[in-house]
Amino acid sequence: MQLEPRAQTLLKALVERYIADGQPVGSRALSKISGLDLSPATIRNIMADLEEMGYVSSPHTSAGRIPTPRGYRLFVDTLLTVRHIDEQAVGAQRMHLPSQQPQKIIANAAQMLSSLSQFAGVVQSPRRESVFQQIEFLRLSEKRILLVIVDPRGDVQNRLLLTDVDYTPGQLTQSANYLNQNYAGLTFDEVRKRLGGELAQLRDDMGKLMQVAVEAGREAMAEGDDMVISGERNLLSVSDLSSNMSSLRQMFEMFEQKTGLMQLLDVSSKAGGVQIFIGGESKLVPMDEMSVVTAPYEVNGRIVGTLGVIGPTRMAYERVIPIVDITAKLLSNALSQS
Repeated sequence: MQLEPRAQTLLKALVERYIADGQPVGSRALSKISGLDLSPATIRNIMADLEEMGYVSSPHTSAGRIPTPRGYRLFVDTLLTVRHIDEQAVGAQRMHLPSQQPQKIIANAAQMLSSLSQFAGVVQSPRRESVFQQIEFLRLSEKRILLVIVDPRGDVQNRLLLTDVDYTPGQLTQSANYLNQNYAGLTFDEVRKRLGGELAQLRDDMGKLMQVAVEAGREAMAEGDDMVISGERNLLSVSDLSSNMSSLRQMFEMFEQKTGLMQLLDVSSKAGGVQIFIGGESKLVPMDEMSVVTAPYEVNGRIVGTLGVIGPTRMAYERVIPIVDITAKLLSNALSQS
């Protein structure tokens, strides 16, 4: 249902005032800040309609009203005026972003989000390539082998293999050469399918080693992507998120477990563009008082991860949205050049 213009103007004024000072907004205040030439009685009637439609609510202790998650959603989707970002502040942070190490760039981007927003910044590490470029076996001791997997980006994964056979260095080199020459550039699922039909041509011991290596490689590539979080302590000074021990415990459990956050970032990367997840509305946000503003980032034109700002639902979205958007662009550029 489309709100009529006066209701939209009043809702926008209410949300902006509530974000600014955190206090319920009454009809008298709205008549002053909305710019509408309406009587307090007319404003009260419109606010009653907005409450009935679920856009605002009335705390028991106050005659004023506050926005609901549905009200915030309408505000960010249709009423928000995005503010121009402070180029000087961004420029100062941009100097710290470049690095020759991708993981350092990721950490710098999380720090940049936190510093500019004064909330918590989160950056999902780039998704690993699902194919391998090279495999190597290193004999650590009797029946203990280190599997080294290199993907096309040069990222390295290590896995410890425990075997029933004491392989010689020559056997390990022969097995690695066979996998590299025949399967490099394929996923481990593809290797497993092809290898199954060729095991009869290989020595039993060599075939077993390759099977174990392929399964370990599949597990390594299937593991969840990591993330970097910066500025969690900033949220301790946000009363909406730290007013009681239950909220604090919930918030830091989210940072420790990361599963819910990772799911949210994955959903965001598939949607494209800046996304706003509002607590109390989105099941992906673990707290009603929390919102997350996200954007995907790219490497050489391909989306590989997501970043965002975690803050209170009562945040200045018009300021945070461009921070997230420009950081995603800067990170994409830095990683593509690294």
